[in-house]
Amino acid sequence: MSSFLHPKLNPPSFVWVKTDENAEISKVHEWIRPLTIDSNPDQARRADIVVVGVPLSRSSISPSGASEFPDAFRRSWKGFTTYNIEDDVDLAVLTALDVGDVRMHVTDIHRCHDNIVEASATIHRNFPSSIVSAIGGDHSITAMMVKGLQWGKPKEKIGIIQFDTHFNLRSLAENGPSNGTPMRNLIENGVIEGSNLYNIGLHGFFNTKDLKQYADQLGVNYFTIRQAKKKGIEETVSHCLKELEKKVDLIYLTVDMDVLDIAYAPGVPASTPGGMTTAELLEGVRIAALHPKVKAIDLVCLDPLRDTQTQQTVKLGTTIFLTFVTGVMLRKVTGTNN
Repeated sequence: MSSFLHPKLNPPSFVWVKTDENAEISKVHEWIRPLTIDSNPDQARRADIVVVGVPLSRSSISPSGASEFPDAFRRSWKGFTTYNIEDDVDLAVLTALDVGDVRMHVTDIHRCHDNIVEASATIHRNFPSSIVSAIGGDHSITAMMVKGLQWGKPKEKIGIIQFDTHFNLRSLAENGPSNGTPMRNLIENGVIEGSNLYNIGLHGFFNTKDLKQYADQLGVNYFTIRQAKKKGIEETVSHCLKELEKKVDLIYLTVDMDVLDIAYAPGVPASTPGGMTTAELLEGVRIAALHPKVKAIDLVCLDPLRDTQTQQTVKLGTTIFLTFVTGVMLRKVTGTNN
């Protein structure tokens, strides 16, 4: 089991104690179990869902406490059941493991990023058939998680679906590997092709014209909120999946919480007016999760320290994760998981 417990991974920041291992699972905190030295290697390797925390927000352009979300995410589990009444499925049928948090350095962002790449590669190698869910952290982690995915599965061509208000194509020379540059980082390093990046959710006055021109130059595919709403969120996401499935071997889904309208997500550092509604984002994530080539997801830029007393945005982040897992579950029900 020691090969699973990578030195760049720390134990989960918060672990729920299951008092009766034989009791029927009904809550999320009873379902997702931590990976430990005592875990059965063969059973662990067959996990359906692998959760990893990536608590980094020092690389954020906006002041951010997104590094606190993995802990808040785990603490929120007790408020959710594993049963989804809308789709009439119980996620407890799936096996979910929490492999802990990627180890972070106090001041060295590059070392943090290197740790993410190594941890991601190890996870994808050790859990080749699992769906990996990275809980950020700011959006800089996406470039590192995808680089690790490429290391772990070097023969597979990667495409990305991105829910975001921003292009995240800022200059690396001017901004470094920040949360404003992950897509440019991946493209310039040859990890993905610009034409295999699909961004849904751009709106308003939050991207400069030169970034739009750079996206056009690289062949990046993007849909503004207005375009997506006119076409329909479900149809827009389905369109992106249909195009991507012909060009890549696997699809990585990245959800930047700033794609949401500020009214729905107060706990987001770069939240803006005019974004998606909660229902629209949940539907988009669900549609993406149903596709058999979607093999990994990250959830980024959610700052619990900015949230309301009721943890409105934290609860939404957890709901997005569970909605994604619901889509994965429905693949098994319909036999479209391969």
